[in-house]
Amino acid sequence: MTTTSAPTTSTTTTTQLTRGALGGLAGGVVFGMLMQMMGMIPMVAQLVGSGSAVVGWVVHLAISAAIGASYAVLLGSRPSSRIAGVGYGMGYGVLWWVGGALVAMPARLGMPVFQINSTSLQSLMGHLIFGAILGVVVASGRRA
Repeated sequence: MTTTSAPTTSTTTTTQLTRGALGGLAGGVVFGMLMQMMGMIPMVAQLVGSGSAVVGWVVHLAISAAIGASYAVLLGSRPSSRIAGVGYGMGYGVLWWVGGALVAMPARLGMPVFQINSTSLQSLMGHLIFGAILGVVVASGRRA
């Protein structure tokens, strides 16, 4: 007689966190390349008192992994398909664009918050791309 057991909550949560962090890193790399082309990575480094592009990448990817992990725990079980994952991920990306790019980052750097201009709209596009990649990676892992 063979028995199988359901995964424990701890294992499930760890798997969700890992899947989300990996999705966040995947989206973060693509978004980071866009930011690098726009010259924005050194500004990310300023969040921790540096101007180094390397530090900017480390900070950006750490934030990306954390956002990805939070997405997986909060919303990762909702999408029933990869397409739905893209939608949920893009919505999550918009939330982080508002909270991060329009509020937290400018506030931390002593800049005006809620500034809508060409740079912030490019950032919105990056957050949408990030979210789409995050959502599809998390949804794909769920279905594997």
